[in-house]
Amino acid sequence: MTLQSRTPRTPAGPSRRKVVQGLLGASAAALATPALAACGSGAAADPKTVTFGSNGADATPKKAYAALTDAFHKADKLTVKTNTVDHDTFQKSISTYLQGTPDDVFTWFAGYRMQYFAKKGLAAPVDDVWEKIGGDFSDAAKQLSKGEDGKYYFVPLYNYPWAVFYRKSVFKKYGYGIPANWSQFTALAKQMKKDGLSPIASGYGGGDSWSILGAFDYLNLRANGYDFHMSLMRGQVSWTDKRAARTIDLWRELAPYYQSGAAGRSWQDAAQSLLDKKSGMAVIGLFLGQQVTDESLRSDIDFFPFPEIDSAYGQDTVEAPTDGFMLSRKPKNADGAAKFLEFLGSAKAENLYMGVDPSNVAVNSGADTSSYNALQKKSAELIAGAKHITQFADRDSDPGFISTVIEPGFAEWLNHPDDGSALLKKIESQRSHFFTA
Repeated sequence: MTLQSRTPRTPAGPSRRKVVQGLLGASAAALATPALAACGSGAAADPKTVTFGSNGADATPKKAYAALTDAFHKADKLTVKTNTVDHDTFQKSISTYLQGTPDDVFTWFAGYRMQYFAKKGLAAPVDDVWEKIGGDFSDAAKQLSKGEDGKYYFVPLYNYPWAVFYRKSVFKKYGYGIPANWSQFTALAKQMKKDGLSPIASGYGGGDSWSILGAFDYLNLRANGYDFHMSLMRGQVSWTDKRAARTIDLWRELAPYYQSGAAGRSWQDAAQSLLDKKSGMAVIGLFLGQQVTDESLRSDIDFFPFPEIDSAYGQDTVEAPTDGFMLSRKPKNADGAAKFLEFLGSAKAENLYMGVDPSNVAVNSGADTSSYNALQKKSAELIAGAKHITQFADRDSDPGFISTVIEPGFAEWLNHPDDGSALLKKIESQRSHFFTA
């Protein structure tokens, strides 16, 4: 059983949704369209129609979104006209699209990516929608859905966690325990190395340097807490801050346990080494099991939260990239769009979506989880118990800063880890080019 190759990333950031679909349901090739443009641009508003801009062009999410729009039409007698564009084109064209005549409702990402367009005035607040759906979402989900002005701009649909994945049979064979803190984690890695395993699967060759960001995020979150991490991601504090240096120190401590030759390996090959029992652990997302169809193998995959480093922060933050919906700045059918968003934020909508595309975890606390497999159930529990939810570095920060400064800097440093002072100075020298006061 091997993992298929991942779609190349674009300057706008990686499209991990194409990857994650493989864990619990097969994905299909994207149905590319040349450009992102609104349905019926320039046409008069139709009070019985809501327009919807979707990045779900792969066969499975496209079918899942169709199930949602059909159900909404039956319930509210409003027709949803869907404008579907492949994921990467959608991301590349989003700014131009939103400044033109966008669809009433459109798919997008929670956190910084949402806040960026809200701050630019390219999206409308949806507080009225949240007055009706708010009781079904956790405080962390609410936090992810708010703009910098405290208003709601986002309605979440699904997410998936990052954690430390492993095979249960490997842990049983060697008698490994689940590490709860940093000293136990590094001790386990050391023992795995003695036992002839690569302790931590790693592959960041080619366009896969995004895959190393999960480890950095968790190290920084566990050592310095959510507030500092988000300030760092958003360019509000210096990268030469002693707290950032502390994170690099911890990473250097972990680096000897990374799988050798990672710079020349894809993330899929690294993940495969875990499935093949050549590596003991992997810091990765739920999409680890892409294209795994052998249920006995899937049932042998498990994970634990990234260990505690500082008891002041514990394990209170979970990386869980979250996708959902936003309202354009001047929707042609504002009332219809609000009704559509209210429906999209319902447990019914999430149940319908996952009935077609089970490769994710519902955000609405009222969603039916009875059909979840073990990994889904555990993922839902991990996310639900989080005090804070982060999205992942390239969604929580300026994507250009991450792709042109952070990723290549981290990848080069991991080849020859040192105290990181030169790395952090170089990153800091570029911060002002991407963030303004």
